[in-house]
Amino acid sequence: MTIATVIMAAGKGTRMKSKLPKVLHKVAGKPLVQHAVNLATAVGDATPVVIVGHGADDVKAALGDTAQFALQADQLGTGHAVMQTEDLLKGQVDQVLVWAADMPLLTAETLQSVIDTQAKNSGPITMSTIIAENPRGFGRIVRQTNQSVAAIVEHADCTPAQLEIKELNVGVYCFDAAWLWENLHNIEKSPKGEYYLTDLIAMAVGQGSRVEAVILEDNTEAIGINTRVHLAEAEKLLRQRTNQYWMDAGVTLVDPDTTYISLDSTIGTDTVILPNTHIEGATAIGENCTVGPNTIIRDCTIGNYCEIEASVLEEATMENHVDIGPFGHLRKGAHLADGVHMGNFGEVKKSYLGPGVKVGHFSYIGDATIGENTNIGAGTITCNFASDKTKHRTEIGKDAFIGSDSMLVAPLTIGDRARTGAGSVVTKNVPEDATAVGVPARVIKKRKES
Repeated sequence: MTIATVIMAAGKGTRMKSKLPKVLHKVAGKPLVQHAVNLATAVGDATPVVIVGHGADDVKAALGDTAQFALQADQLGTGHAVMQTEDLLKGQVDQVLVWAADMPLLTAETLQSVIDTQAKNSGPITMSTIIAENPRGFGRIVRQTNQSVAAIVEHADCTPAQLEIKELNVGVYCFDAAWLWENLHNIEKSPKGEYYLTDLIAMAVGQGSRVEAVILEDNTEAIGINTRVHLAEAEKLLRQRTNQYWMDAGVTLVDPDTTYISLDSTIGTDTVILPNTHIEGATAIGENCTVGPNTIIRDCTIGNYCEIEASVLEEATMENHVDIGPFGHLRKGAHLADGVHMGNFGEVKKSYLGPGVKVGHFSYIGDATIGENTNIGAGTITCNFASDKTKHRTEIGKDAFIGSDSMLVAPLTIGDRARTGAGSVVTKNVPEDATAVGVPARVIKKRKES
């Protein structure tokens, strides 16, 4: 049984009041359509088909080669949208799973349940429904005596009795592919000039075929995004779901309401996340760490037993037993090896700090390599930006001692066990075991070899 996944993403989303296509608005750091494609990849057998229309080029650019595309140049309804996929899919698969890109809370488990039910269904369609008090404008599900679906009645067309029905149409459909292509073009145009995919339900029932429905256990999965209020609602619910997952996995979130964890991040057991912490992108945090409060970590790799307090980390690496902050900043390319200590208001960019390095507060280390167990005094700056507008590197050996307020003017090499005096401006290389002081610094002595 081969499955094609079709995602409807052609609409403009006028109620968003945005120049950005609705499906490119983000929830949990990802565009709505990306959430849908990720789900499709999890349950389908082929590259997902995304139906594009409004802002088609932008949607294609956002998804790249993770999807194939069908263009709905004129948005003439959901049935018309699926018609645009026929050339791509007809004769290629056994089932076609269809849903809208604006449902970021759907899960792969729900979609798989719909697929599995259709595989056992003697009829051509299985759909998803919810039981809810608040209809949210959804169509009502009318059941036959054998409990199969008899019809979907749109909210505006319901009789008073039908308005009392609590089972609602979610908008996820799994079709027998051969039946779909045979009947899709028989949908009649509505008074509004559109072709509705839901008309296929009545068509199947009229043929004496069985339409099955899978009732969702979690009604929040059915939330669709039509306004920015809906966007915020989905953001909160998805964050709650993510935080619940990590707490169940052995991570302590002191205040889940102010903790933001991206869907692509991982966190080890017995790590504690303090309030107002944002863990973004593809961040990996190890075990027994303490992170926060008031911390942002984006696309970083953090080892075990690290402590990060009130700091910002971007595309950086911390190995084990590293501590930073408060108010530290690791920029792209920063790599702190085991046991590094970085004091408050320090910043590191494109630099490797070897095991046991200590960086005092108010220091800037950029484009540098620092050997193990070296001490960088408070207020030290690597002056890496030259008058020719190029960046130059600073190389510092192991067991060196850089005095407070040293200005290290790159390109520069400071040898193993070398020292600089407080306030020195070092413009020339300092040999191993030597001491340099002054402005500009000069070597005043070299330790005798023992």
